[in-house]
Amino acid sequence: MKKLITLIVALIVLVGLGWYAYHLKNTNGISNTELIAFNMKNIENVNKLIISDAQGKKITIIKGNPEWTTESGECIQQESVGFILEALKNIEFKGYLPENSREKMITLLSTQHTKVEIFENDEWTKTWYIGPPSQDHYGQIMLLDSDEFGKSDLPVIMKIKGVNGIIEPRFFADYRKWMCTKIFGFSVPEISKIEVKYIKEPSRSFSVVKTKNGYDVFQQNMKLPAVDTSMIFTYLNRFKNIHFEEPNYTLNDKQIDSVKKSTPFATMNIVDNKNNKTFLKLFKIKTNIENRNEFGVMEPYDMDRLWCQLPNGELVKCQYFVFHPLLLGHVYFPMNLNGVKRADL
Repeated sequence: MKKLITLIVALIVLVGLGWYAYHLKNTNGISNTELIAFNMKNIENVNKLIISDAQGKKITIIKGNPEWTTESGECIQQESVGFILEALKNIEFKGYLPENSREKMITLLSTQHTKVEIFENDEWTKTWYIGPPSQDHYGQIMLLDSDEFGKSDLPVIMKIKGVNGIIEPRFFADYRKWMCTKIFGFSVPEISKIEVKYIKEPSRSFSVVKTKNGYDVFQQNMKLPAVDTSMIFTYLNRFKNIHFEEPNYTLNDKQIDSVKKSTPFATMNIVDNKNNKTFLKLFKIKTNIENRNEFGVMEPYDMDRLWCQLPNGELVKCQYFVFHPLLLGHVYFPMNLNGVKRADL
């Protein structure tokens, strides 16, 4: 009897192990554990990400020393990279999709997804296919492709450990969302020359030039005979930390081209002590109503914001609140505008 009981127990154990092994494998013979191994164990080795979306946008970001940049070396927002690295490290399995919805989700994921290609030490390791959020919006439907096990055909629901929310908003392929808003930042000793030109009002143009003994101020290439030194340094200190408000989300390519071909109301050229130049073109934004400008004149332009063409050609929206202290030389230096001394302005 004891032998019979022992045999029955052994058979039960064998059946149980067989059942476990069967359910541990999917149709391709890959374990469920491998199909949900989205996380990157050695996050410090991740040095390249390629993100693309269903709208055809694509961006490649790479790890520099120490900061991440675009593939061409342009500055990107490091905080956004941090959110991605956190997701790569802390992503975890939340659950399986109901069987009756899997086929539909596979079809959806084939055309509508955010694709994230992950590289470790310049070698491709994994690709995430990020689909729609789960029904409770506490997870994301995703599919995994890896160099070791190939591409899964079973979408699963994933989440970030300790976070109740979706994953997809951390991953965006639109370059504009990655752009650093900083245009430039110069300390006073770094500045060799600042030149502000008003294209249609040349009498307002001026420049500040570094000399052996300090700085000189020029109006239309003529040196101003007497300038308060403290005001020069007050002006130069304004160049420490200049940012734009937001990328262009309103103009299409044709409108952007039209703005760039139009005449800027002013240009600004900053030359540092290594002879590096930062050249900006500034354009007014037209409005349907007239507004009062800084001299009290009514104009059909936005008095709060302007377009700025950056050195790389990108058109961004800026605030006059930020740029007026850099453009209005008469605030700091007595200047002759049309033959009239404007020290009172």
